[in-house]
Amino acid sequence: MELNNLSKINKKKIRVGRGIGSGKGKTSSRGHKGQKSRSGVSIKSFEGGQMPLYRRLPKRGFKKIKKQFTAILNLAKIQNMIDKKENNLKNILDLKILKEKKLINKKYSKLKILGTGEIKNNIEIIANYASKQALEKVSKAGGKLSLSKK
Repeated sequence: MELNNLSKINKKKIRVGRGIGSGKGKTSSRGHKGQKSRSGVSIKSFEGGQMPLYRRLPKRGFKKIKKQFTAILNLAKIQNMIDKKENNLKNILDLKILKEKKLINKKYSKLKILGTGEIKNNIEIIANYASKQALEKVSKAGGKLSLSKK
């Protein structure tokens, strides 16, 4: 089948309400009488006067307008970043550097370091939060993990 001869192209739109002979006249496929057969009627959540479901259920929670996202990095992930030559990381690592190198998304406003994996290089990491395990492993490798109060 060629592109120009698609059956969809040649189909005419059914015009309802154009006389009995068309097969879609009189009620225009809307059934008979009543509110739903009229135009401009929307009764989607109306339950016949009963308290509608959306009003029966309790309203819960809310979404912060300025939600702060925290980037979570494991030591294994950090070691992996250091090992890759194209990242060109020096001996200091913080949120600003990670954003500049495009290693994490710019939406993150805080940095959390977790202790899964091993770190071999002695590197200074500045983060907002860190686990005890991460602190121990970084200091054991000869590095330094300092927490900023931002």
